[in-house]
Amino acid sequence: MKVSVIVPAFNEEKLLVDTLRSIRSAAEVFARTGWAWELIVCDNNSTDRTTEIAESEGARVVFEAKNQISRARNAGAAAATGDWLLFIDADSTPSWKHFENVRNCIRSGRHLAGGCHVQMEPMPPWAKAVQHVWNWISRTFRLAAGSFLFAERRAFEEAGGFSEEVYATEELILSAALNTVAKRRGLQALHIMPSPALLTSGRKMDLYTAEEHFRFILRGIFNKTKTLGDADACHLWYDGRR
Repeated sequence: MKVSVIVPAFNEEKLLVDTLRSIRSAAEVFARTGWAWELIVCDNNSTDRTTEIAESEGARVVFEAKNQISRARNAGAAAATGDWLLFIDADSTPSWKHFENVRNCIRSGRHLAGGCHVQMEPMPPWAKAVQHVWNWISRTFRLAAGSFLFAERRAFEEAGGFSEEVYATEELILSAALNTVAKRRGLQALHIMPSPALLTSGRKMDLYTAEEHFRFILRGIFNKTKTLGDADACHLWYDGRR
């Protein structure tokens, strides 16, 4: 068994070291199980020291010129050699318990993919309600956050990978497709692990106002195709603020 850990990264020099070191520490779970694993960082056209830092931390770096997170994740998957793919965002710090849960889920043979609850820090009070609602949606509808999503490689390919027609919510589209694949194979839907929650950066909550967040959500609801298919409309992910 081999697990490929894939980290998409766009100008992540501030947080990438902590992410990669937490991954390497947590991956001891795989090593102790006798599984092979690899660490791949996809530099999504960064202008900072992202590639230099990734290489210094022992990651294999691939490059994706078009600044789109779904393309970065797919490029990492294309370079991966693992039987299972584990996608972790560059501003998240998984623990050994997260990787143990992934290992146990794979061993069970009941699921083709999974994810976990998230905990953003730092976070303004208004965002706590958003986080709570998202974790409920994730658990109820079996949708994984892009910050931590794992899938059997064959199922990932059968589901079509991350949609490159959108600049946001690509993880939700993939989750739905993976649930369809699982149903077709007679397996359970995505396994969403409630505990421990993944610690991930809440910087978007500080960098952008509540009004900006809710304006994006409303645009997505009432004009989904135009909003999600436009990088400028999804500026919360692509305007470079870090």
